[in-house]
Amino acid sequence: MEEITLKEKQFNRWIMVISLAIPLVVALLFRYKIPDSKPISFLPPIYATINGITAILLVVAVIAIRNGRIKLHQRLMITNIVLSALFLVMYVAYHMTSETTMYGGSGTLKYVYYFILMTHIVLSISVIPLVLITYSKIYLDDEESHRHWARYTFPIWLYVAVTGVVVYIMISPYYQY
Repeated sequence: MEEITLKEKQFNRWIMVISLAIPLVVALLFRYKIPDSKPISFLPPIYATINGITAILLVVAVIAIRNGRIKLHQRLMITNIVLSALFLVMYVAYHMTSETTMYGGSGTLKYVYYFILMTHIVLSISVIPLVLITYSKIYLDDEESHRHWARYTFPIWLYVAVTGVVVYIMISPYYQY
């Protein structure tokens, strides 16, 4: 069994704290409405676009690493982490100034929408520690573990990014601007 270094233990503690704090803070802020604020209605298409860009850059990053372009892969992955953080800030800001938009479709499409939304939400929470663990492994010069974790992180993160766009497209006709 591998010995866990002190540095890795510290990373693991921070990963646990951040992975729990982000969903809790988002849930709390999601319920809080800034008094007398105007809805920031221009944000949903922007953060949906950020999700789309993230999905594309994730695929490009995998292609880059498979072609041995390590520096490009690193830059793309850091960009994806920054884009995900930017998405989160915009998402929370929008929901702190706007009422929740309910899906107005019916029939089978309604069930499809809610299935996609629920899986998107659950996986968006689970991808936080996965991204942080995967990133920490390469930071700690553990390429083998990094590759191992990336095999799980990549498809989940890609699913979250793509379904973020799909959820936006499906809900956008029901936004009140």
